[in-house]
Parts: sequence; C-alpha cells; structure tokens
Amino acid sequence: MKKFLTALSGCLLMAVPVFAQELPPAPAEGDALEMPSIDPATEKVIEGALAWLATQQQPNGSWGKGSPGREQYYGAMTAYTLVAYMCAGNLPNEGPYGRTVDKGVDYLLSIVLPDGQIRTNNQRHYMYSHGIVTLVLAEVYGQTLNPEIRPALERMVQVILRSQDHTGGWRYKPRPSGADISVTVVQAVAIRAARNVGIDVPQDVFEKAVQYIRDCKAPSSAGFSYQAGQDRPGFARTAAAIYSLQVLGIYDDPLIPPASDYLFNNQGGGWGAYGNYYAAPAQYMIGGDTWVRWYESVHKHFMSNVNRNGPYCYWGTLGGGGRADSGPVYMTAVYTTVLAMPYNYLPLYQR
Repeated sequence: MKKFLTALSGCLLMAVPVFAQELPPAPAEGDALEMPSIDPATEKVIEGALAWLATQQQPNGSWGKGSPGREQYYGAMTAYTLVAYMCAGNLPNEGPYGRTVDKGVDYLLSIVLPDGQIRTNNQRHYMYSHGIVTLVLAEVYGQTLNPEIRPALERMVQVILRSQDHTGGWRYKPRPSGADISVTVVQAVAIRAARNVGIDVPQDVFEKAVQYIRDCKAPSSAGFSYQAGQDRPGFARTAAAIYSLQVLGIYDDPLIPPASDYLFNNQGGGWGAYGNYYAAPAQYMIGGDTWVRWYESVHKHFMSNVNRNGPYCYWGTLGGGGRADSGPVYMTAVYTTVLAMPYNYLPLYQR
C-alpha cells in the first residue's frame, strides 16, 4: 500500500522556512535511536480505519455523518479525514483510496464561494473550518499541481489575510476582531502551506502571528493559554502552539522544550483527539527520544481502545452526537493520522 508514493516534489514544508534557522545537529551515529515504525498489527488497524472512513463518505464526497444539525462542520470533517488518507500515502486518484480522496477534494472545492469563504448547506463556516480546509487544499495542490485548486486557494488566503487582528492572531469570524490560539494556529499553518506552493503571503503576517502565539504563553506555566494575557494553560492549546511554531520554521524557540514536557505531564486532559492532532506532529518534529516516547504512549492507548467490526476499525461511539471531539469520524481520522505518522508521507509534518 505504501510503495506507490515516492519523492514528493511538492513537499510544502520542506521548503525554506518562513523564519530560517539552523536546525539542531543530528544525533551521532552511535547514539541513533530506533524510530517508531508501523508493525503489522498497527498497519491492519490503519487499513481498517481507512476502510471504515470510506463507508462514511457521503455521496457528495464529504464526511460529517454522525453529527446531525452540525452541517457547518462538514468542511472541517472532510479536511481532517483527507489528512488521514494522505498521511497513509493516498492522493487524488493515487493509492488504494485515490478515488475517495479525489471525491473529498472535489467537495472542498465545491464549497469555496467567489469571495473566498466556504459554505455548506447555506451556512458560512467559521475561520477554524476555513483554516483547515485551506491547509488541506494547499497540501493537495503542492503534491498534484491541479490547476483547479489554485484560484480557490488564492481566494481563501485573501480571506485569512483580511481577517488578521492587530494583535497578530485570528478569531472565529472572518474579520479582524480579536484572537485566540486555536483559530490563530490553523490560519498561520494554512498560509504557511499556501506560501510554499507559490501563493503570496507578506512576511509581516507571519511575524505578527508568531508574536501572538508567543504571547499566549501562560505566565506561571510552561503551557499556553487560550488567549494572550491569560494564565490558564491547557494540553490542546500548548500542543497547538509548539506545533505551529515549528511548522513556521522556529524549531529552536526556547519555549518549545518546556512546553513539550508540559504535554507529557498533562496527557489525558480534555479535548483528547483535538489535542493529539497537534501534539503528535509537535513531538514528531522535535524528534529523537521525545518522539519515540510520545508515539509509544499514544500508540498503546489508541490500539487498546480501537473498536473492531469485521474488517473495519474506528474510535468513538457510533450514533453519538455532541462535541466534534467525540464524534467517531473525527476521532478515527485523527487517531489514524497519528498512528500513520511513521510512514513519513505527509509533507506538513516534515522539518
């Protein structure tokens, strides 16, 4: 399944960093660690999860079933699910789920409005959904150069640029009116991916975003808070912060090592799937023993809590509603992405 995808000439985040810094030296040969790999049992779960997700895809190419009345999240759910497929080596019309991915990408393109915002079922999306959809379209464009994607991507990036607050961050509505870490991170990473595929993004936009992320550092803790000036650190907020700093090329920020330790010391808190979506790539990009210990921990938890139904695997409770974090489509997409990270296929997670 994994051999068809070779060198990715469109690797987005292996391009010159937004903030160019010298990377830490690689470990000496004698000190090299054995990095996590995918064993047969894990591969079977990943394949079972991708098969289950394929059964949940709607005729229009979207995902989101299981969250009735929450159609405004279909764009985000579809984007998260596509990340899982791509992390396991599938691209539009390439790989075992190439057609599934192609339909999902077509759906995302279909919900981009002429003004660059996205809308499903007559509901315009908040900026969080906007950011993850922009990010995924940029990833796909970087690896396929599909000319149908670029015009939509350019319009979506303009929405993000117009919505940056004077503090450097973003809030939920597409206008410069406040900021928080959750929305800021996804916008910053999205425009980073877009710039790497040739979309114009001014450097000062990134500089202001990085400053806002740093300003969310909690004064009394190594963790990060929801908004700048607060002193209420949390697992997911901290994961999002150090993930985005590294994606932006700032690998040796002094805030990252203690924040990484904070994640180890605060696993099991609320918003587990959401937090792990950021924590896993954050620890992966730190690398070395940090990544080895993190993957071993989450791998054990995910594998021991997977639901199995014949050839299918999924996480969460079928038929459950409520928060997006507890929905089986979202949980399965995120946990599959994390388990599949040792395949090293998704450019977004590369240093």
